Amino acid sequence: MEPEDRITPSRENCVYTSCYCEENVWKLCEFVRAERTAPLEHLFVVFISNENRTVPLWKQKSGRGDQPVIWDYHVILLQRGPQGSSFVVYDLDSELEFPCSLKLYAAEALRSDTHLRGCYHRKLRVVPADSFLCNFASDRSHMKNSDGSWKMPPPAYPPIHTAESQMNLDDFISVSPAVGWGDVFSLDHFLLVHLGH
Repeated sequence: MEPEDRITPSRENCVYTSCYCEENVWKLCEFVRAERTAPLEHLFVVFISNENRTVPLWKQKSGRGDQPVIWDYHVILLQRGPQGSSFVVYDLDSELEFPCSLKLYAAEALRSDTHLRGCYHRKLRVVPADSFLCNFASDRSHMKNSDGSWKMPPPAYPPIHTAESQMNLDDFISVSPAVGWGDVFSLDHFLLVHLGH
């Protein structure tokens, strides 16, 4: 992707806080909405998790060599191309290009569940960006220790909330189709729908 095609600032100019991937992606969506760099209906927020909240991802900045990082969940931004035939991924925690093609991200970062134990199989909740911007709320309580101290320093800006909610992060992380917003896919089904294989 050429720099003039980019819908977000360059990686180093994006709003970013380590270990707050959901807020980092919210800020990317907010930027696109404010700057009108792409139609919001072409953007999807993807929560990657599973029932055990143990999901491996490769090519993460916090990884070591070719070993995966095991996240409880991770969030990326997916952009559909103008004709709907190609997708690119924006992942501020990845070592891959920003953005990179979904095909490359699938091969290098997601890989396959085939040789993984069942407890590591990934599910993906795909939420339209406008729905995410309107509904997501986090009071950041999941990042606090029992004594009230932060597990990781929070973003400098105020917590994101809506008129209806101060905290609904778990509804986005959940892999139950009966909960939250968007559609839930197995990794194989997600790749079939978005890549055709």
